[in-house]
Amino acid sequence: MSLFQLVENISNSQLKSDLPDLKVGKVVRVNVKLADVSSKTNSKKRVQSFTGTIISKRGGGINTTVTVRRVARGVGVERIFPIHSPELDSIEII
Repeated sequence: MSLFQLVENISNSQLKSDLPDLKVGKVVRVNVKLADVSSKTNSKKRVQSFTGTIISKRGGGINTTVTVRRVARGVGVERIFPIHSPELDSIEII
């Protein structure tokens, strides 16, 4: 087995299979797991949601990312999410 095949096998094992059909223009809610930094001794996790419109989808395989844009208090906010990241809790199409 070559090194390339080994890397491909590891990457394919980490791909998420429960993702919806993500296309540019769809409105989605992305839930991301965040570590709470307020407590220094206990590492608490919380889930933060980000709702907006997909404006870009890039990459392929394990490196696929989506850019989601929303307008919060009159200011446009864009976030880039790697969709196969373990920190990504879920993506829902609204």
